[in-house]
Amino acid sequence: MSDVRRYVIVGNGFAGTTAAEQLRKHDPTCEVTLFADEPYPLYNRISLPPMLRKQLPEEKVMMRSFVAHEANGIALKLGTRVDAIDTEGRTVVADGREYPFDALLIATGGRPNPAPAPGGTGASNVYNFQYLDETRAISEQIDRSKSAVAIGGSFIAYELAEAFASRKVETHWIMRGPHVLHRLLDDVAGEFVDEAARNDGVHMHYGEQLDEFIRDNGVVTKVRTKSGLEIAAECYGVGFGLTMNTEIVDGTPIQAGKNGILCNDHLETSVPGIYAAGDIADFYDPILEMRYRMGTWNNAGAHGKVVAQNMMGGSEKYHDVPEYSSLLFKGQTITQFGLSPDLQPELEVARKIDSEKRWYRALFFWQDRLVGGIMLGKGNRAGKRKYVEAIKSKETFPKPQWEAMLDWTA
Repeated sequence: MSDVRRYVIVGNGFAGTTAAEQLRKHDPTCEVTLFADEPYPLYNRISLPPMLRKQLPEEKVMMRSFVAHEANGIALKLGTRVDAIDTEGRTVVADGREYPFDALLIATGGRPNPAPAPGGTGASNVYNFQYLDETRAISEQIDRSKSAVAIGGSFIAYELAEAFASRKVETHWIMRGPHVLHRLLDDVAGEFVDEAARNDGVHMHYGEQLDEFIRDNGVVTKVRTKSGLEIAAECYGVGFGLTMNTEIVDGTPIQAGKNGILCNDHLETSVPGIYAAGDIADFYDPILEMRYRMGTWNNAGAHGKVVAQNMMGGSEKYHDVPEYSSLLFKGQTITQFGLSPDLQPELEVARKIDSEKRWYRALFFWQDRLVGGIMLGKGNRAGKRKYVEAIKSKETFPKPQWEAMLDWTA
């Protein structure tokens, strides 16, 4: 038998590509095969919103090339779907060919959910927003549009609304909830985001549930909600979350749930030697001491580094605190770290609000441990590193200390 280790990675996003490069870095003699559904090597998904706003050229979005992977000894299989995993024979099947592995990584992520209303599916001017091709198509449609509608209360819907407004088309934003990100933000924080959106000229519509996309020759001409609201536009973008791509493990002993592929704090699945990373991983976090799925760019990169070590026989636990930051239109920013109410509704909260500065700060506690936080407001990031270190320490903080913690500055 060959002493050369064979690694197969399904999914060439940030988690999968990072793992592939780490494997080659630490084991120059190994064989790495990296499968990609899309026809492109790794590109920066968090750069797609500025690309859609025409603030970043497409060439700046691309992060890797086929030539670079080839020079690095990574066999990149573009536009190739893995059809099956044989856990006993230790092979994957793609295009009728078997690829043997000593360790396998599944980093297949998720796919956008379609709009839950008749008339949208197959319409030429209704878009999801996750991939490079979608970004190109939406951008071209914006150029042909006088008005556009973003639908959903998610970060994706926000990015669509922001792009529409920045491109100077009349912008409407429809959502079922009482405010933006209503599972994450409370009413006060939601009001701050609402103000930022309206200051950018966005027409906000809350408590509205889709009823129908009204079409003419395959093109949607207006959208109707169950309350009877009708909005005409030429471009429609929807953000209704993701469905995890777990079908690849159907019929195998690899355990998966609605939230992703189940794995432990080493990112190993229920089958030894087979791992999951990135958005698809429903993993146990040894710092926060709970299982969850985290779909952020930074988290994917951290997963890729940890899982590569373990695929090579290491025993490294995931040890980062997930973080996310974004501009919210021109007038607001958001910074989120650790756990939040959308992942664990039973968290206790300490808040501080500065209405004049439009600053909002919330810290989340679980059994007197700091486990997460959210900051709104430009310049309102003081203390973030201290909060993250406190989360990692697992130190307990009695409730009388919580108010003072809201003013941490280092």
